[in-house]
Amino acid sequence: MTLIRRVGLTGIAITALGACAAYYAILLITHRPTMPDAKLGYTIPGLLAGLTVVVLLAFQRKIHRSANTIAAGLQKMTASEEIGQITVGKGDELATMVASLNEYVAATHDRAEALRSQNRELQIQSRIASAEKHNTEAIIFSISDGVIVTNRFDELLLANQAAERLLDFELANSVRKNIDRTLSDGTLVRLIRETREQGGSFTRKVVEHSIDHKGSPRTFTITLTRVVTPGEEVSGVVVVLHDVTREKEISRLKTDFVSNVSHELKTPLASIKAYVEMLIDGEAQDEETEKEFYQIISAETDRLHRLIENILNISRIESGVVKVVREPVNVPGVVKQVLDVASPQAKLKGIQLEGRLPPVYYQVEADRDMIYQAIMNLISNAIKYTPKGGTITVSAGMDERRGMSFCEVSDTGTGISPEELPYIFDKFYRVRANKKMAKGTGLGLCLVKHIIETVHNGTLSVTSEAGKGSSFTFELPVLK
Repeated sequence: MTLIRRVGLTGIAITALGACAAYYAILLITHRPTMPDAKLGYTIPGLLAGLTVVVLLAFQRKIHRSANTIAAGLQKMTASEEIGQITVGKGDELATMVASLNEYVAATHDRAEALRSQNRELQIQSRIASAEKHNTEAIIFSISDGVIVTNRFDELLLANQAAERLLDFELANSVRKNIDRTLSDGTLVRLIRETREQGGSFTRKVVEHSIDHKGSPRTFTITLTRVVTPGEEVSGVVVVLHDVTREKEISRLKTDFVSNVSHELKTPLASIKAYVEMLIDGEAQDEETEKEFYQIISAETDRLHRLIENILNISRIESGVVKVVREPVNVPGVVKQVLDVASPQAKLKGIQLEGRLPPVYYQVEADRDMIYQAIMNLISNAIKYTPKGGTITVSAGMDERRGMSFCEVSDTGTGISPEELPYIFDKFYRVRANKKMAKGTGLGLCLVKHIIETVHNGTLSVTSEAGKGSSFTFELPVLK
C-alpha cells in the first residue's frame, strides 16, 4: 500500500505492461515459435505496446492537467499578491510534488511575513530617527552660540547659522568636505583633530580662543566633545563656540569700577582725615586757620557726598529701580533756574555765562529734579574746563518739525581730542589733558547720559575740538 501511494496506479500499470512486453520479447528470441505460434507471439507484444502507448498518453494528459492546475494556482497567487496553497486531487500523480511545493510556499510565506514585520519595524525606527534628527537640527539651528559637528574623517556634517557667520562659510557648499577646506581658523581645526584623536576616557574639553571676526578680535569659550558609539569608537566631534567678549568686557569694567570708586573715595577721605588730625593736634593756631580747615573738610565732605550720590543714581538707573516722577516740565524754566544757581560760580572764575531762552515756553514729560541735575552737571562741567575770560552759552529751543525740545551747553574751553571723544560718557573716564585742570570723578557725564537716554528716551550728543571748546546737546520729545 505504501508503494501504491508513492508511485500511483498509473505508474504500476505502466510498469506491469513494460514487464510483460519484455517477457514476451525474451520468449520469442529464445524459443523461435512456429508460424501459427509466431503470429500469436507477435500479436500479443503489439497489443501490449499499443496499450502502453494509450496508457502513456492518458498519463501525459493527467500530468498536463495537474501542471495546469499548479500553474493556475501560481498565477492566482501572483495576481492577488497573496501566498496560498495549491489544491489537487488525492490520487493525482503530482500530489506528492504539490505537497512539497505547498510546504515550500508556506515556509516562504512565513519568511516573507517575518521580513514584512521586520521592514515595518525598520520603517518605524527610520521615521523616529528622522524625527529626532529634525528635532536635533532645529535645536542646533536655534542656538545663538556657534555649533559645528564633524565626523570621524574630520568632515563637516552640520553647522548652524551662528557658526556660518562667525567662520565665514556656507553649510550647503561645505557638507562632507574636510574642515581644512571649510574653516579658516587653523587653531580651531587643530583643536577638533586633537579632540578626535585623543584616547582614553577623555570625551570633553573647554578652551578659550580668540577669533578674528571681520577685523575685530572676539574671545570665545570653545567646548569640544567627542561623540563615542556604544562600541567606544569615536564617530565625530561636536564644537560649541560661546562668545564671551562682552562678558570679559563687563568683568573688566567691574574691576575698573571698583578700582576707580576706591580711588575716588580715598581722595576726599584722605583730605578729611588729614585736616581733622591737624585740628586735633592743634595746628590751627588762630580762628582764621581753623575756619579754613573746616571749609576744606566741608568741601571734601560735599565732594564725597556727590560722588556717592552719583554712583547710587547711576546704579539705580542701570538696575531699573530708580523712582521717576513724570510731570509736565518747562525746559527753559529749568535752564533759567540752573543759570541763576551757577552764575556766582562762573563769575568767581571770571567766565561769562549767557542764556539764550525762547520767549514761548513749552513742556516735556519728565522728572523735573533729574532734568535739573542733568543741566547742572553740563554747566558745572563747562565751568570746570573753561579758562578765565571764556564764555559759556546755554541755549534752549524747540524743533517744531520734529516735535523735539533741545538744550545746548557750549563753551570755549579746552575741548576734547577726537581719540578720546567716544569715551567721555564712560564711568570714571576723564580726559587725560584736563585732569590737572580741575578735580572730578568722571561720573557727571555718565549720569547725564543715563538721565536723558535711559530714563527719558531722549538723545545726548557732543561735538568738540581740542583747544576750541565743546558743545553738549540733549533732546526730549515735546509734550503734545
